[in-house]
Amino acid sequence: MSDPGQEAPAATAKSVPLEGGCACGLVRYRLDEMPYDTGWCHCRVCQRVSGSGGMVFTTVHLDRYRIIAGDRHVGSFASTDFGSRSFCRECGSPLTIHVRHQPDEIDIAAGTLDDPEAVAPAFHIYAAKAPSWMPMMAFLPRYPALRPGTRGLERGQTEAD
Repeated sequence: MSDPGQEAPAATAKSVPLEGGCACGLVRYRLDEMPYDTGWCHCRVCQRVSGSGGMVFTTVHLDRYRIIAGDRHVGSFASTDFGSRSFCRECGSPLTIHVRHQPDEIDIAAGTLDDPEAVAPAFHIYAAKAPSWMPMMAFLPRYPALRPGTRGLERGQTEAD
């Protein structure tokens, strides 16, 4: 990725819709466009939610994300001052992240896709917060916080307020 403000294309040209769901199978969703802007996040919230050194997310337009089964099993919580996350109330699987500065988009936990090979991470954000034991893909750009040029933020702003 030559320009950190550019969106990274998905790894493969899979056909849409793509589907995914939680670990217990009660919640199912459909993406009606190819995800974009796929990357690792190593913020402390992603570490705690995933139980690991971070998590991979991928983005779609909000109107292209649909819960197709188990809507009553979806919970949410304000995970930061600028965003909320959804999860399965039964098994706890993280499902989405929705941030205030990108109101028309939603980030999907990439591991919940039925075919996680449909996307591939193209960057690391909050890399400075990653635990020392977290293996990094050395060829991907690393940013200490959000990427410069993050959609919805002022040019050069790397923190959401």
